[in-house]
Amino acid sequence: MTLRILSPAKVNLFLYVLGRRPDGYHDLFSLMCRIGLYDEIILNPTSADISITCSDPALPVDDGNLALRAARRYVEACGRSGGVEIHLTKRIPVAAGLGGGSSNAASVLLGLNYLHGHRLPREELMRIGRSLGADVPFFIFQSPALACGIGDELEAYQGLSPWQVLIVCPPFPVSTRMVYQNLNLQLTNCQKQPTKAHLKQTAFNPSLHLHNDLEAVTLALHPELVGIKVDLRAQGAVGALMSGSGPSVFGLFPDAAAACRAAAALPTDRGWRQFSADLLTGPVCMIREI
Repeated sequence: MTLRILSPAKVNLFLYVLGRRPDGYHDLFSLMCRIGLYDEIILNPTSADISITCSDPALPVDDGNLALRAARRYVEACGRSGGVEIHLTKRIPVAAGLGGGSSNAASVLLGLNYLHGHRLPREELMRIGRSLGADVPFFIFQSPALACGIGDELEAYQGLSPWQVLIVCPPFPVSTRMVYQNLNLQLTNCQKQPTKAHLKQTAFNPSLHLHNDLEAVTLALHPELVGIKVDLRAQGAVGALMSGSGPSVFGLFPDAAAACRAAAALPTDRGWRQFSADLLTGPVCMIREI
């Protein structure tokens, strides 16, 4: 049985950095939602080893690839023999704050679990995912989520409207590690954050809730991102924010038509990539047998 898997990106609708942990990570409070921008993964079981090919020649095809490591961890956890060929078609920009690598790892875990008759429960998949990266459990969780800890303590969130997202991605990567290393926690802790209790009783409001502590670092290094936020709001976005550590910036629009009009009005001569996608606020079938 061969599987075709859609591997979605995500945005952080707010992200607060609460403090640095003894292990070097940071405690976060964030609202994350998957979006309808996808990489595609083909899983083909074989009797040989685990291998990966990728449409993007810049990405590694050895253990430096998170999806390949995910497959190895799954096989180790199951104690199964046999291998799998993984082919990854990249559409989500790399190192752009959209979680593409973490999503790919989660999709491989979910796909292999499907192939093996759902041998491992979701909690075990999330444990394996946590060992690969802080965002991997979120993509296994498969719901909009309030995230705490390093982003891996998740609680489903139901207060999102079906906004349309217009993402603008400049042609340069941003290192998440570098952004956190340069973050001034004294400044970020001055911002009053919403509480879980408050959010459970109210719907997400872009004018009140959009916030990202990491903008303080990335926007200072790349001030052109400020202009993208201004442009998106000028074209009708109800709010605009950098996702994750950037450099991707997204605007929220009431519907696909409004996002399309905004995309057409944005400059086209700056090397920006644009993607229009919906917030995935409900269940979506990501795995198909082919």
